[in-house]
Amino acid sequence: MPVKCCFYRSPTTEAMTWSENMDTLLANQAGLDAFRTFLKSEFSEENVEFWLACEDFKKTTNAEKMASKARMIYSEFIEADAPKEINIDFSTRDLISKNIAEPTLKCFDEAQKLIYSLMAKDSFPRFLKSEIYKKLVNRQQVANHKKWLPFL
Repeated sequence: MPVKCCFYRSPTTEAMTWSENMDTLLANQAGLDAFRTFLKSEFSEENVEFWLACEDFKKTTNAEKMASKARMIYSEFIEADAPKEINIDFSTRDLISKNIAEPTLKCFDEAQKLIYSLMAKDSFPRFLKSEIYKKLVNRQQVANHKKWLPFL
């Protein structure tokens, strides 16, 4: 009779799971922090900051807060020469500009999809090849190895 074994995914191996897909990375606070650090090193942290702001915005239930958050996101990330201006096409920027007066929970969806796609196709693969990620994985592999071989 074969022996069934279930593998517990310990916190020491979590960095290795981040390579599965970007959603896994973004859903994990340590992964998100590491990705942010990487994006800062490439001067493109505005992308993940915008994505996070949109995720927070979509959870807003109060109409007053929604309008306030929408204006903040617009002034910080969308309008021309914004402090953290994201790279989106003119038509998406124009649509948001027109809809910002009466924002809905979906008013940033198109821009968020574009930025997510940009990160998934460009930043995320580079992150997985970066020294930041390699050091995290290596550190966790060493820690995991020491657990199994306590005499080291």
